[in-house]
Amino acid sequence: MARLTLERVAELAGVSRSTASRVINGQDGVRPEIRKRVLDVVELTGFVPHAAARTLAGQRSRILGLAIRQTTAQVFSDPYFAALVQGVSRACNDRDQTLSLFLFESTHDHDLLPSRLLRTKLVDGLVITATYADDPLLWQLTEAGVPLVVVGEVSNPDIPTVDADNHGGAALAAEHLLSLGRQRIGTVTGPMRSGAAATRFRAFERALAAAGQPLQPDLVVEADFTDDAAHDAAKRLLARGPDAIFAFSDRMALGVLRALGEAGLSVPDDVALVGFDDLPPARLARPPLTTIRQEVEQAGTEAVALLLERIQDPSAPARRVELPTSLVVRESSVPRRAQEVSA
Repeated sequence: MARLTLERVAELAGVSRSTASRVINGQDGVRPEIRKRVLDVVELTGFVPHAAARTLAGQRSRILGLAIRQTTAQVFSDPYFAALVQGVSRACNDRDQTLSLFLFESTHDHDLLPSRLLRTKLVDGLVITATYADDPLLWQLTEAGVPLVVVGEVSNPDIPTVDADNHGGAALAAEHLLSLGRQRIGTVTGPMRSGAAATRFRAFERALAAAGQPLQPDLVVEADFTDDAAHDAAKRLLARGPDAIFAFSDRMALGVLRALGEAGLSVPDDVALVGFDDLPPARLARPPLTTIRQEVEQAGTEAVALLLERIQDPSAPARRVELPTSLVVRESSVPRRAQEVSA
């Protein structure tokens, strides 16, 4: 796909190339009505000036962006994002970088990110959270020459990424539930367009099959990574009689736990429950939540290191960092008495 040029923007706005350039670069000396006309064209066409020239010229702001592809309400209600922001912020402070946080109210705001980001020339590069593997926004940003690192799984091998060992973590969850002798193991998955969710599902399914206990299709329910969606999905799943559930995040597991309580089911006696993340709410749940621990803050720190490498050498091969996961056993899968006996 051909990139829209500055010349074409100037033509559509009915101004000279130099005028269009001054507007896009935020320079003075342009009448307000002319500035508005150019910016309207930029907004309408999604034009983004290429960032490479600025990088080559050495004009760095020492500002790094973090774009979280969720609504603002989701960001401030999910402890995963709080931990990620903390990791990114700490790494920026340690490296004398300023952090600029990009939050959104809708998917329309997501779509406008490239033009807004490049028009202001605010940041040297961007850490962005993945939504799904083939997100076109990532293509737009890389085409515009924005140094970019994704926290999560993406299909483009040219984009550096940081993520947890989703495969190994999901396999640990399956092996743990199998070790308890559970016979009808179900799962409330994340959205399968998500690379992380798809990997976790494949690994969970394979681990059960390898143990001679294949995952039954009626015990799989898809939801998004929120407690309310997982709660509603769990209510459907419970009608099918699972004796164990793997939820693809701790926040989802809390929604499942709520549905189990409403159904009058005991955890773990009737249904064992395992989540994924090991963030503070997992320890505070009643009963405390068995979960797969991933290093969310470290993911933010590693993402900043990868981004600074990318800014320094945009032509270097993209690195992919995979952080280890581990099983943390608590009362939602093993009663306290059993934990004390095994200790």
